[in-house]
Amino acid sequence: MSEYYFYGLAALMYLTTCWTFAAVRWFHTCRAPKERRRYIWPDRQLQVLIYCCPTLLLPYVVNPMSEAAWMLEKTYFPACYYFYCGLLLLCFFGTVKQWAQWKTVSWVAALMVIATMLVPVLNAWLPTPLVTAEGMRVWRVITIVESIVMMGYSGLAMWQVGHWIDEARDANYSNPDDFPDDYARRVWLAPVIFTPVLWPAFLCDSPLLMAIQNVLLSVSNIVLLLNVMPVWRRKAILASPEADTAAEADTPPAGDNHTNQEELIDQTAAEIEAYVCDQQAYLDPHLKIDDVVSHTRLGRTYVSLTFSQRFGSFAAYVNSLRLAHYEQHLADHPNETKEAAAQASGFSSYNAYYRAKQKMSR
Repeated sequence: MSEYYFYGLAALMYLTTCWTFAAVRWFHTCRAPKERRRYIWPDRQLQVLIYCCPTLLLPYVVNPMSEAAWMLEKTYFPACYYFYCGLLLLCFFGTVKQWAQWKTVSWVAALMVIATMLVPVLNAWLPTPLVTAEGMRVWRVITIVESIVMMGYSGLAMWQVGHWIDEARDANYSNPDDFPDDYARRVWLAPVIFTPVLWPAFLCDSPLLMAIQNVLLSVSNIVLLLNVMPVWRRKAILASPEADTAAEADTPPAGDNHTNQEELIDQTAAEIEAYVCDQQAYLDPHLKIDDVVSHTRLGRTYVSLTFSQRFGSFAAYVNSLRLAHYEQHLADHPNETKEAAAQASGFSSYNAYYRAKQKMSR
């Protein structure tokens, strides 16, 4: 009998860490202005909701001997965890990228998860169980099929975030806040890492393995919370390393001599200045080098080479224009706040302005 209390205690440990995570994520703002919390942590509300969902497992905590509660407990993790991982990956990084294109897919995945979990949840929470032993066997097969589909969904999210990580390295964002690639690298493999933990209890129908799984997931919740929440980590997450030089240029065509190359660079420099400076493209806080390439007649090779030889780097050139615009804007609008002036000058925030100014003054 005592081992069953241990099973319930392990499940309660997992729920407690989930509730703690949700509470801290809800109230912790990292000293950021309240109006910017959604930009800095775009998945904040959704993450709180997801970490509150394990509350559904309370029947197992109260009575681990119940067959209905055990059915809910063992199906919850393979059915839901991959969906949670995929959704958070796409939402956090997609909000500052192309989250809109994944909303429909994510809604379909969410409906599949809800449909799969509705029966075991009602079966465990209602006074009288709804599912027979034969029904449990059928639902086991349904859970496996749905879990495999969710593994595909999380795999799609991993592929997309991996592509965004590569793009962040290659595209030379003008604002480091646009994509926290350091944080992305630390979490994008989460579905793969947790796979060996999620399946053994379900496949072996073992409460003991489930207790071990709950303890391991509790530890992972604590580690993640300690890793991403404190103020001293926020700076490392947001201020991901930014290349000081433009992307390495490809080798110019073999037929070009030095004079022709200089002429092409002069031409590209003029096109860059016409777009970035004259048209004030630098006021776009999410401007990246690919946007500049699309406004020049030559390709990325000469754009990258031109930034490297004529402007120091893409980020340095764009932020120098933003800094000058900020000073002029404050002079023209002396009553405006520094935060508003920074945003009107192409910075995502005053903090981004301050970091750019410090970097340019070195």
